Amino acid sequence: AKTQMIQDALSLQEAGVSILVLEMVPAPLAAEITAMLDIPTIGIGAGVQCDGQVLVCNDLLGLDLTFAPRFLKRYAELEVQIVAAIQQYVREVGESVFPGPEHSFGASNRIRKSDETLGKLY
Repeated sequence: AKTQMIQDALSLQEAGVSILVLEMVPAPLAAEITAMLDIPTIGIGAGVQCDGQVLVCNDLLGLDLTFAPRFLKRYAELEVQIVAAIQQYVREVGESVFPGPEHSFGASNRIRKSDETLGKLY
């Protein structure tokens, strides 16, 4: 498998690819492939020796906490805040708390400059 992956990487370079993504490739093999290629490698779970790194934005922001492959490092756990915000919105709409008078337009409301472009039907 190692020999085949090295041959494939060289063949892809010879075929004219400009960049190679190494996903879940063992770090020593990714380092070896990176050293032998003239094109840059981008790693995802392939170690620090690749020329660059990539993580899917939704994963690094923690939008789905059930998805947890070994290569993922979460920089936030926004799923918790997003779910809580949506639940609060649904609750407030259901209880007729939102929209309140301050979120609605009426005859006595002055339209703010920032709202001028919003008074349209879509």
